[in-house]
Amino acid sequence: MKILAVDIGVGTQDIMLYNTDEPIENSVKIVMPAPTKIIANRIREHHNDLLIKGVTMGGGPINKAVKNHLARGYNVLMTESSARTIRDDLDRVRSLGIKIVPNNEDHPEIGNIELKDIDLNAIRHALLQFDVKLDFDYIGVAVQDHGYMDGMGDRNFRFMKIKEKLDVARGPEEFAYYNEVPEYFTRMKGVLNTLKGYKTTIMDSKFASICGATCDNYVKNLNSYIAMDIGNGHTLAASFENNKILGVFEHHTRALNPEKIVNLLGKLENATITHEEVHEDEGHGAWVTAPMNSVQCIVATGPMRRILEKTDLNVHYAAPAGDVMMAGPVGLIKTIISQNTH
Repeated sequence: MKILAVDIGVGTQDIMLYNTDEPIENSVKIVMPAPTKIIANRIREHHNDLLIKGVTMGGGPINKAVKNHLARGYNVLMTESSARTIRDDLDRVRSLGIKIVPNNEDHPEIGNIELKDIDLNAIRHALLQFDVKLDFDYIGVAVQDHGYMDGMGDRNFRFMKIKEKLDVARGPEEFAYYNEVPEYFTRMKGVLNTLKGYKTTIMDSKFASICGATCDNYVKNLNSYIAMDIGNGHTLAASFENNKILGVFEHHTRALNPEKIVNLLGKLENATITHEEVHEDEGHGAWVTAPMNSVQCIVATGPMRRILEKTDLNVHYAAPAGDVMMAGPVGLIKTIISQNTH
């Protein structure tokens, strides 16, 4: 079985091409700038009016680049599907001065930019420079999608859906979908639209990384631990006992310091953390089902994990497949193999 796994974050997109007949450490691996950063740079390079089309994808740097383009006096037109990259509420998008046009409308007389989280042609071209053919049976893509419901904030909605998952089945693999996703996950829907015709697994990026961390050889022998993915943009921590998630919290990495992390991890362990305290601190939120009996160690992955070096916590720095940046792809691969062996 050949699997292409792509974990798309705020800072990077981490890519692994894995053949189950080979050791995973020998897989082809690429770490490149995130699509949001690439497209934001393209917007900044334009000095004219713009039509932005394509699908809904991650915002962040793109949102800032579009607002700056408007501030420079240029007109910005966006198709309905691409406009949801800015906000799922299209009236709020219009209030910024963006003109929303039908998905099939074209304006060749002005600059055109296409939005998409996953660009197979770019990956194929990069691999061909090293005589590697992009050949796979399954593709897995991880993105963070808050979801959207009219009248509810996206952070609250995200944790409402996390709670629903944890109340039923608590493995990180449960945060994956196969060839279809709920309508409220507009970013995930955009990825699926880009990958029509492929056997596709799409997964929440934070849970993909947590899932990958559980594949670390040391972690496989643990029964009770807290796994953290400390990413460039967001940090998620999940308490585990006997391979089941008991609780999670998620915050913006930039808002965390060693003291705050220790405090939040203690509350996660004791099941005293609340959604409200994390949300009111401008984090995403929290949900916990039970306290832990003990904590053997903190399992850390993610590019910003060095913040834990300033704490007294017992930390194991996970490196699934020998590479900390491959935690997300390894989690996707584990999920795809599990799905195809049951």
